[in-house]
Amino acid sequence: MGEDDHTVIPDDEAMNEPITYEIVIRGQASERFLARLSDDFSIEPTAGRNTRLVGTIRDSAHLHGVINQLTSLAIEIVSIAPAHLESS
Repeated sequence: MGEDDHTVIPDDEAMNEPITYEIVIRGQASERFLARLSDDFSIEPTAGRNTRLVGTIRDSAHLHGVINQLTSLAIEIVSIAPAHLESS
């Protein structure tokens, strides 16, 4: 196993409220290509030639649905994590 730090939510700490997630996908995808997700996520390119999606995930079923949409388009997911948003 790698030494990556992954956040795991144990079953007894299931998603009880919406959480803002950051999903990074391989390559630069346009909003048109990701049209099914553009209402729920902001979509922007990253410096590393990937695409960053940030949006609110309502519950685990919603998260699994988003993952299924991405993989059905043969999109490689680089990372999925709760977003660390800067407060103003």
